[in-house]
Amino acid sequence: MKKLQDLTLKEFLEKTAANEAVPGGGSTAALTAAIAAALGEMVANLTIGKKHYVGVEERMRELATELHACRSRFVNDIDRDAEAYRLVMEAYRLPKEDEAAKRLRSDRIGEAMETAARVPMEVAEKAFEMLHLLAEAIGKGNCNAVTDGLVGAMACRTAIMGALLNVRINLGGIRDDLLVQALASKCDRLEEETTAMEQELIALVKKQL
Repeated sequence: MKKLQDLTLKEFLEKTAANEAVPGGGSTAALTAAIAAALGEMVANLTIGKKHYVGVEERMRELATELHACRSRFVNDIDRDAEAYRLVMEAYRLPKEDEAAKRLRSDRIGEAMETAARVPMEVAEKAFEMLHLLAEAIGKGNCNAVTDGLVGAMACRTAIMGALLNVRINLGGIRDDLLVQALASKCDRLEEETTAMEQELIALVKKQL
């Protein structure tokens, strides 16, 4: 079966709009993060080779490379998230005709829900790291592309928040209370820091317009 990441843009949108659960918010969050990375790459590449930015050219080359790696990872995460959701659905379809089957089914659901929470958490954490790269590209890069960089940062913020929502919705199915508490606390921290950082970048860019 064709991977989600290999669909055309129109195919992906049609599949998302269909009466199926995949691709859903998690895969879309990963796609949004990939788009954010691409916009950051663009800012860096539009800075390289410009005489007014010779002093930051080497750093821009590094940023372009790092953001390209981020983009590749997030593209793969589109399908990783879909696979995690598939495992949850398979667990719920397991038989429950006797107590032993019910216990097995319950254990599999718990394991699948944990995976379904960990995958978007990884997306959110990686996207938060990338937000700092985008901020650097915005602050040091070609001023003519500063709004493109900000769109990337705002997309990154959306990706983070979307991924964290997908973490939260799976917490109820995880049996490990300490893990649930740790993930919930991490969600709170990332949401707060991401929102604050986005507002700082919006204010910074508006001063340049």
